[in-house]
Amino acid sequence: GSEMCIRDRSLTPQEMGLQHVHLFGRYVTDTGKILPRQITGLNAKQQRHITRVIKQARNMLMMQ
Repeated sequence: GSEMCIRDRSLTPQEMGLQHVHLFGRYVTDTGKILPRQITGLNAKQQRHITRVIKQARNMLMMQ
């Protein structure tokens, strides 16, 4: 049918989880700081979600 599979498009920030650690580089600086909304261009809800997931990944030592 006309259903779109998640693999057919890029993930929205809302859909990113700990299994997408490889994509977090877009949202952090080289030193590991989380970029502000003015730079990432995310809305507030997306930014909070990304921040939460990045902090979880840091705590689990999944990010360098």
